[in-house]
Amino acid sequence: MIRLGLCCKFAAAPIRFPVTTALYALKLDPARRHARLAELCRANAAALGEAIKYCAANGIGSFRVNSQVLPLKTHPRAGYDLAKLPGGAGIIKEFKKCGAQARRLGVRLTFHPDQFILLSSEKPGVTESSVKELEYQAEVSAWLGADVINIHGGGAYGDKAAALARAGLALKKLGRAVRSRLAFENDDRIYTPADLLPFCREHKVPFVYDVHHHRCLPDGLGVEEVTRQALKTWDREPLFHLSSPRDGWGAADPRPHHDYIDLKDFPACWRRLDVTIEVEAKAKELAIARLRAQLEGGRNA
Repeated sequence: MIRLGLCCKFAAAPIRFPVTTALYALKLDPARRHARLAELCRANAAALGEAIKYCAANGIGSFRVNSQVLPLKTHPRAGYDLAKLPGGAGIIKEFKKCGAQARRLGVRLTFHPDQFILLSSEKPGVTESSVKELEYQAEVSAWLGADVINIHGGGAYGDKAAALARAGLALKKLGRAVRSRLAFENDDRIYTPADLLPFCREHKVPFVYDVHHHRCLPDGLGVEEVTRQALKTWDREPLFHLSSPRDGWGAADPRPHHDYIDLKDFPACWRRLDVTIEVEAKAKELAIARLRAQLEGGRNA
């Protein structure tokens, strides 16, 4: 069974995840700042509950939780322990209720941290910050029952082999909560499937196959071969990514995502897999509805 996944937010449904900026938060005195942050976290827990219900009611099998679901959680000056914010224990209970709701409704939850997560960095401070961010997302993942925290390989810094070796060493610094959920995805600038599949096999981490990235940055491997190898890295339901180029494959830069998915970009070899496919399209839930209709035969939907 194919499970189509929605990424982080909605295009039309009135479900929003509020955020704030460090600049604004740090202008507030500590008590007001903590109260405001607690308010935002509580609102995001409620929004996540609504998102899960929407997904279940509309044939969307997975939801990627925004990395800022706890706004500014790991900021060096504005960061906080949610349990110590006003009403924090109750907010954590609300997130745990979201997890129970997702399990009951059959909606898978995942995380995809921002690009600044760099386990391959040459700078120890950057790696330490990355580990801290991953630990935060693993904590929330545990509340929610999310089973994937997906990251990219990071920079190459002139030597891919050395960079991946540093990433491998960084994996050893991760606690079980992170390590048991972490997965690596190929990108469209540096790391191809051919680069990351051996790394994933060596370190026993799953490989998230982004076929759009692979088409933008080919490596000599075919889609069917990468799919076959990627599936073998998973000890749970595999997770893949799908998108279409905004300006077509003949554009000078095919990397930006289209609002919708061109059915021709859906690999034929994925049709009968038991897999989660996160749909990275700008039209969000509208794109998923159209793609699902097309996959079921209603090509003009």
